[in-house]
Amino acid sequence: MVMTKELFPLVGVDIALFCVDEHRLQVMLVKRAKAPQAKRWALPGGILKPYLDTSLEGAARRVLAEKVSIELPLVDEVRTFSGPDRDPRGWSVSVLFYALLPLDKTSAVVQSKVEALEWSDALAPGHRLAFDHSEQLTVAVRKLRAKVAADVLPLHLLPEKFTLRQLQQVTEVILGHPLDKSSFRRRLKESRDLVELDEYVRGAQRPAQLFRANETFSF
Repeated sequence: MVMTKELFPLVGVDIALFCVDEHRLQVMLVKRAKAPQAKRWALPGGILKPYLDTSLEGAARRVLAEKVSIELPLVDEVRTFSGPDRDPRGWSVSVLFYALLPLDKTSAVVQSKVEALEWSDALAPGHRLAFDHSEQLTVAVRKLRAKVAADVLPLHLLPEKFTLRQLQQVTEVILGHPLDKSSFRRRLKESRDLVELDEYVRGAQRPAQLFRANETFSF
């Protein structure tokens, strides 16, 4: 009896790590140092290591820990990508996650196991991305926008203390269009995700009150 060799697919994770800077939604890209797709820009990712990872989210957090030297509160699963042609090494499965990094924490990004690292415009990265990462990035942006459009506040993209103006600006960047200030503020008054602080910063016309995310907030 002839036994056929059973092929097991590669299982990995990819992460779209977003921040908002210069009034743009930006994503972290890495320049791959090794084959396959060496020298190509890509989303950070890695292969599942069963002896290290207890879950796919755990694998995603391990990969992020190599790139970001702080613990991120949010790592959210987006979608699974699979097929025989997406990776030249063979049949592969990759689970895409996204994570949000506050602007004041971008200095925590470190270069590890890659030739280069950069923040690129998430809507127009300026590079032809490796594997199917262009599609993955499009899907991740779409999910992030859908969450915010459903009135979920993008608080994980803001510093620990922020003004309502900052919150509105970040929300507008993600949605891609301006919001009516009065309507936005009325919506925030009903939100349990914000905590008012007895602290103010100098504004253009008058001091602006500071807020923080409620400890129970979940994106």
